[in-house]
Formats: sequence, structure tokens, C-alpha cells
Amino acid sequence: METGRVEAIFLAAEHGAMPEPVERVVALAGRGLEGDRNFWPGGDARPGRALTLIQREALDGMAEEHGITLEPGASRRQVHTSGVDLNGLVGRRFRVGEVECVGIELCEPCSHLESMTRPGVVKGLVHRGGLNADLLTDGEIAVGDEVRTADD
Repeated sequence: METGRVEAIFLAAEHGAMPEPVERVVALAGRGLEGDRNFWPGGDARPGRALTLIQREALDGMAEEHGITLEPGASRRQVHTSGVDLNGLVGRRFRVGEVECVGIELCEPCSHLESMTRPGVVKGLVHRGGLNADLLTDGEIAVGDEVRTADD
């Protein structure tokens, strides 16, 4: 079993708005995080669109290797983690706090993200831009919560 931690949570109420930090958020299966621009009220979130995560280590690595730092929340990922390999969660079930999730696909950086941040972000985050996941259960996610995987 691998264990990490929720370092920060960021939500943006509208598309294009800078995500703001919150201490906790309600996660609803099939819908997403309440109060976020990607919340699907009808419960029809497309696969991998309910939750996005990024490792603090990826952002630190981009700063060290490419000299690119982002303001908190600018990665546009909702949950920032440390201590857990998010790339290894594709196709696997894991828990964030009390919420059960499944990793769907890597959240590779795109030109839109780079246009909203700084040149070089795509190169700096390639293959470490985070994880798109689905929410399988309802619950709360809070800063400081454990992120853990379970061996099959």
C-alpha cells in the first residue's frame, strides 16, 4: 500500500477563473466537487472529469528542472498531493480521505494551460501533469487527508 497526503484543494466557480484554495470540499460520486466549475449536477460527469489531482513533487520538479513556478492553483488541478505516485493510479482504485476514486487517465498539460500560465509549462509537466479520476463514493476531502492505494 502506498500512502500520501492532500496538500491543498483548489476550486474555480467559473470556467477561466483562477482556482481559489479551500480547506475542504464535498465530493459526490458521478458529479464531482461541489462548487467547482467541473461539477456535473445531473450526475453525468464524463469519465475522468470528476476529479483532477497533481503531485506537489511534479510542480517542484518543474521549478527545479525548468525554472518555472506556478502560483498556487494555477495548475488548474483540484487536489494537490504529496507522497503518492499519481501516474501509478491509472486504472486503479484509491481513496482520498473518505472518498473512493478510480484513476482514469493522465492529465497531460495542454496549450490552453500554458496560455493561462507561462511558456514552458507543457514541457515542464509532460507525463507528470496529474491524474483525471472518477469519484465512486460520496464524502468529504480535506487538506491533510490521507491519499492511499490498496493492493489488489
